[in-house]
Amino acid sequence: MYAERASRLTGAVVWTNTPDGVDGRPVLPDGCMDLLWSEGRLLVAGPDTRPYVPEGPPRSWTGVRFFPGTAPSLLGVPAHELRDLRVDLADLWPAARVRRLGDRVESAHDAATALEDIALDRAARATAPDPLLHRLVRRLDEGCPVSATAAELGVGTRTLHRRCLVAFGYGPKTLARILRLQRALALARAGTPYAESALRAGYADQSHLSREVRELTGMPLGELLGGG
Repeated sequence: MYAERASRLTGAVVWTNTPDGVDGRPVLPDGCMDLLWSEGRLLVAGPDTRPYVPEGPPRSWTGVRFFPGTAPSLLGVPAHELRDLRVDLADLWPAARVRRLGDRVESAHDAATALEDIALDRAARATAPDPLLHRLVRRLDEGCPVSATAAELGVGTRTLHRRCLVAFGYGPKTLARILRLQRALALARAGTPYAESALRAGYADQSHLSREVRELTGMPLGELLGGG
């Protein structure tokens, strides 16, 4: 069973997912990166460009999902180096330090709060995320075209692409596609008819939405939403 709440870290979400006997659903691209805890391990989920299906038997997970573009400054690694990957935090930070952090989470009364504390502590020490990138996410999520957004922000398209690779793991066009997909899925899950969801999210029509869903999630639209 999946549950989430707003984090004390601005823009982030704290979540838990425990096996409930239902076949595991793929993790879909969402523009975010996560700090994860599962079975005594601290891991990082890089930015996805395709659906991710956890390997092995179902297990419990706890995570902090960072606002798009903010995780690289906290983790100290460019997002594109972690694209479509799940890696041990010890591959990014000193192993002894990660062991101490893992012991903290392991012994905590609430693993989610302990994991959130790690993220908060790191954020307090890290360089603040680039405010331009936050504005970029907001404008793209409103459906503004990439070229118009770049002009509005006063950044050349090549420069914007380079900065997006570091912050998001891919270019602004891919980010815009992923954010648009998430808008459409949120509308459809709330009961909005597929055709209306497509138009409100910025697609040409329902067929356009269906093609994008299949390309980015590997599943037909009806199967993806019909399966919960």
